[in-house]
Amino acid sequence: MKICDLTQFYSPFSGGVKRYLHEKIAYIRNHSPEDEHVLVVPGSKTEVATDARSRKYSIRSPLVSRSSRYRALLNLRAIEEILERERPDLIESSDPYQIGWKAIAAGRALKVPVVGFYHSHFPEAYLKGTARFLGKRGTLRAMKLTRAYVRKLYNRFQATLVPSERLADLLSEWGVHNVRPVRLGVNTEVFNPTPDDAPATRRSLAVEADQKLLLYVGRLAKEKNTQTLFRTFELLRLRDRNKFHLLVIGDGPQRHTVQKLRQSRSCGRNISWISYCADSADLARYYRAADLFVHPSVQETFGLVALESQACGTPVVGIRGSYMDRVICHDQESWAGENTPEALAGAIEAASTTKLSSLGECAARAAENLYSWPSVFDELFCIYREIRSKYRGF
Repeated sequence: MKICDLTQFYSPFSGGVKRYLHEKIAYIRNHSPEDEHVLVVPGSKTEVATDARSRKYSIRSPLVSRSSRYRALLNLRAIEEILERERPDLIESSDPYQIGWKAIAAGRALKVPVVGFYHSHFPEAYLKGTARFLGKRGTLRAMKLTRAYVRKLYNRFQATLVPSERLADLLSEWGVHNVRPVRLGVNTEVFNPTPDDAPATRRSLAVEADQKLLLYVGRLAKEKNTQTLFRTFELLRLRDRNKFHLLVIGDGPQRHTVQKLRQSRSCGRNISWISYCADSADLARYYRAADLFVHPSVQETFGLVALESQACGTPVVGIRGSYMDRVICHDQESWAGENTPEALAGAIEAASTTKLSSLGECAARAAENLYSWPSVFDELFCIYREIRSKYRGF
């Protein structure tokens, strides 16, 4: 079976979607010799790269974000030409905009099934941020229109894959049919508790021996709620000036806040920033060095970085109630009950008094047993084959 993935959520600096796609390619290469893979993404120039049974097509596209290097894939004719040339057996779209509609049209023309992967709960991410401008009535109207759009688009796919059962239930309530919850995973060969390289990594960051190292990995953006994280760290510093050190790995529109904190007299000495970590082994090293992974987002559909952290033996603290909750492999007793800096600061302080190493050990075992990529893709490829066998175009 030849599978083609289409997405514009892809850049040299992008995270979860890119990780999922690359792990799928690795799975086909190492575990599924009867399958092939085609990936179509935006890029700085039009080119194709071939590796074993996979091909990656980059289509020249304009930048929409200089920090994350995301691009808008607008050349739909180029996508059509690639699909006509490759003639995949199944198309998967990770895009809720123009590429999603193009995938549906191309699937109909080629008589192959098309599935949508609902990676991001974009209505919630965007409308919550505009509520104060639209007002209550305007926000309700906008949400109604957005739900209608989601129904109209995703009911045209043969299946909508969702990385959370709670989110699957929500989309079903909105009227989306044939929603299939699927797990995402973690590369446990890279993200695991060994070796014990934490002391050397902490020294490289100038973390003092008696400090708790907090870690955040992800985009520095409004939808990730990083402003709450930064305000939380300022509160922690006011309460105890030297108890915590914060390491931020990521870039985005709110980078100026990190830069400002690093230059301040109150926080500068105890905050480190790495704009991008390209090497997974290096990222695993930072996870292992941390005492606590802080995940402030309340809009995650899965929470891949939280899973990676746990696989490395580092527990997670965040804000209760997101779709990410189900991938937390330890208790969430100390988690914040509301989305405020005060509540998150209290949660971090409470969590830091528990036996974090024991929590981390349990979480690492659970992550390895439940979320290793080969077992996740075994299940996903069964869904692909089921969809393809039932497709009426055959």
